[in-house]
Amino acid sequence: MRLHGASRYLSSMGFRRSRSTKTYDEASLYEYAVGALSRKMRTVAELKRLMREHVRLQDNGAELIETVVERLKQQRYLNDTQYATTYSHFRQENEKFGRIRVVQDLKTKGIHSDVIEKTVGAAYAGVNEEKLAREFLRKKRSAKPKDQRESARIFRRMIRAGFSSRVIIKVLKSWDVDEETLIALEQETLDAELAAHAESEG
Repeated sequence: MRLHGASRYLSSMGFRRSRSTKTYDEASLYEYAVGALSRKMRTVAELKRLMREHVRLQDNGAELIETVVERLKQQRYLNDTQYATTYSHFRQENEKFGRIRVVQDLKTKGIHSDVIEKTVGAAYAGVNEEKLAREFLRKKRSAKPKDQRESARIFRRMIRAGFSSRVIIKVLKSWDVDEETLIALEQETLDAELAAHAESEG
């Protein structure tokens, strides 16, 4: 069995190759961080997570990470506001996602709430949510639903894409979806939101 074949086999069996035991200093960790940023734009939190995997066994690991992050910020290689701005505009203009989805994604990426509010607010300023929702449906080639099942599928897809239930209901009404189905879908969303809130409070 070739080496790469053996690696895949071990991975499939739940075994992982051992991590490098390399010890990092500021220069080598900085070099790693710049390489990571050159491959993909990242948030501060994302980059910290990556670096933490490499220095987690070093006593000075946390200190090295903070030093490298500060250096990258000063050089403008790492900027959460710039990241959130670029991300928000791309999601809105290219993927036609709703505001709620973008906010949720940026939170997951570790962006501060103040930065999210400012950048997403700017990206969605003056955007008509209903029009954006219709553009999203055209992009996904979603046609008028034929039955209750298709209506539910479209409704859930739009919820995942970050549109408010109010706008989704309005769009579905224009497609003559019956009132009973709309009420059931809206209640489903409300129940999910309440369950999520209860979980976060607990």
